[in-house]
Amino acid sequence: MRCPYCGNLDDKVLESRTMVNGESIRRRRECLSCGYRFTSYERIDEKPFMVVKRDGRRQPFDRQKLEKGIERALEKRPVSTSMVEQLSNDIEDLAIKQGKESREITTTQLGELVLEKLYNIDKVSYIRFASVYRHFETLDEFIKEVKDIEKRGKNE
Repeated sequence: MRCPYCGNLDDKVLESRTMVNGESIRRRRECLSCGYRFTSYERIDEKPFMVVKRDGRRQPFDRQKLEKGIERALEKRPVSTSMVEQLSNDIEDLAIKQGKESREITTTQLGELVLEKLYNIDKVSYIRFASVYRHFETLDEFIKEVKDIEKRGKNE
C-alpha cells in the first residue's frame, strides 16, 4: 500500500478489524520509511445483480421496486407488513440463486417468482399482480386467470 505522506510502498499492518457485518476490513498501517500511520479499507468488489427487461435493456436489481409491486398487489388485504418484507427477502434470494452464474435474471423469471409466492399467500393479490404483470387487456383474460386458479385449487 502506498503511503499517503511519503509515497513509499513498504508498510506494516498494525491492526485489522472486520467491519459492516464482515463485508469490509479496516486496517491500520504504518509506513516503514517515514513512520506515518494511516487507515485502509478492503471491500469485495461485486458486479451488481442485473434484471433484463423485456426490450433487452439491463438495469440493476432494485429491491424497493420489488417491494412496491408486492405492496401494491397486497394493498388492503389481510397480510402484515412483515410478510411483505419476508416475501421480498424470499424472492430476492430465489432470484439471486436462479441467476447465480450470469448475475442476471429476466423480468419474466422475476415476475413468475412473485406470482408463485403470492399464489400461496393470497389469491386476490395474485390476480392483481398477474393482471399488471401479464398485461391483461380484456375481461376474458382476467376471467381465464381466475378459472385457472380455481382449477389449481381443486388439483391441490
